[in-house]
Amino acid sequence: MDWSLFFTFLASCMAAAATGAMFQPGPWYEGLIKPDWFPPRWVFPVAWTTLYILMSLAAMRVAPLPGAAQGMGFWALQIALNTLWSPIFFGLHRMRTALIVMGFLWASVAATTWCFFGVDFVAGLLFVPYVAWVTIAAALNIASIRLNPKADGADALV
Repeated sequence: MDWSLFFTFLASCMAAAATGAMFQPGPWYEGLIKPDWFPPRWVFPVAWTTLYILMSLAAMRVAPLPGAAQGMGFWALQIALNTLWSPIFFGLHRMRTALIVMGFLWASVAATTWCFFGVDFVAGLLFVPYVAWVTIAAALNIASIRLNPKADGADALV
C-alpha cells in the first residue's frame, strides 16, 4: 500500500469538500420543502467523510495497477463533478442544472466502480457505498425540484 497515494487522493477529496464548506445550504435551502425521508443533518458530514476515505483507499489500490487508466480517468471526472455540484445547487440555487451535473456524477461514479471491479475487486467494493449515496443525493435533488418548482434559481422562496 502506497500511503502517499492515499493522501494525494484524500487531498483531492478535501478540495471537493471545500466547495461544500464554501457553499453551504443556507437560508434558501432551509426554506425548501423536504421529502419525509430526508436524512437528519448530521448524516451528511458523516457520510461524506466516510465516502472520501473509501474513495481514496480505492484509488490508492487501483492507481499503480496495470489496466487502471480508464478507472482513474473516471475517478478524476467524478471528483470534478462532485466539486461542481455544491456551487451550482447551494450557491446558484440552480436545482435543475445541479440535477444534470448529478446525472453525469452518478454515471461517472458507476463507471469508476465498474472499472475498479475489473482491476481490483476490493477497490470496486469500496466504491459501492458511493454509488448508493449518489443515488440518494440524486433522489433528493429530484424531490427538491418536485416539491419546490418555483425555487429553482430563486434568491429566496416567495
